[in-house]
Amino acid sequence: MSHGKFHVRPDATGEFRFHLVAANGEEILGSEGYTARASCLKGIESVKRHAEDADAYERTISASGRYHFNLRAKNGEVIGTSQSYGTSEAMEKGIGAVMRIAPDAAVTAP
Repeated sequence: MSHGKFHVRPDATGEFRFHLVAANGEEILGSEGYTARASCLKGIESVKRHAEDADAYERTISASGRYHFNLRAKNGEVIGTSQSYGTSEAMEKGIGAVMRIAPDAAVTAP
């Protein structure tokens, strides 16, 4: 059992966002804003379906030299974005965590 959870909550503009949170409380993946809660929950289901596909992860480096990754659906749409990491090794550990945790993570939603 992963003990990770997807937390769903509205942001300051009223859009719903999800965050995949590891057992230690660290947020490892976040979503874009969704206007409807149901759409946000569908986004979580998409993450769960794609999380174990190593080819679904797009790795990037910012202009400031920080690393992050996007999880993409088969249609190319970004369905989750990571936090920023200081090293590529830390980013790879984050990808590994999403691959392990997301498929069976519980969903907590208001």
